[in-house]
Amino acid sequence: MNIPHFQKRISHALDGIASLCLILSGVLLVFLIASFGWLVFGRYVLNNTPTWVEQSSLLIVVYITCLGAASGVRANTHLSIDFIREGMPVPLRTFFRYLADSVVLIFGGFMAYEGSGLVMTNLERAIPMIGMSESWRAMPLVICGSLVVVFSLANIIDRICGINRLEDV
Repeated sequence: MNIPHFQKRISHALDGIASLCLILSGVLLVFLIASFGWLVFGRYVLNNTPTWVEQSSLLIVVYITCLGAASGVRANTHLSIDFIREGMPVPLRTFFRYLADSVVLIFGGFMAYEGSGLVMTNLERAIPMIGMSESWRAMPLVICGSLVVVFSLANIIDRICGINRLEDV
């Protein structure tokens, strides 16, 4: 197996993971909308407000945001100020692309590391109204941070190997 073929397979797998993140975010968004519909129905029609909706919604929003952000890093559409960078001459543009991916990679590593600390320290605490561990609120930080590291590293490797997946140089 030659390196370019292997790299294409890895790139395809990472694109699949990013797509899965977007699909999961979409499904969670539909559930979020449905749960708020149930909240309104319960409050105004049944005169019995479901108390779990608020806390579950807060939890779901964190997952939607983190999964969407990780997917955006793979697509080079998130955590990047490209209108300045893309207006520069090619050598500077290339340097700033590496710099941006490196900073995002470091940020993702920090997010995963600190998120794992939050997961471990909140195992015994329960989220009010839904009874799940508070660690479930911090888990998206670990997942997103890890994916951001992998996606940023893949973007850097693609650029080093001369593969311009999403950019026009």
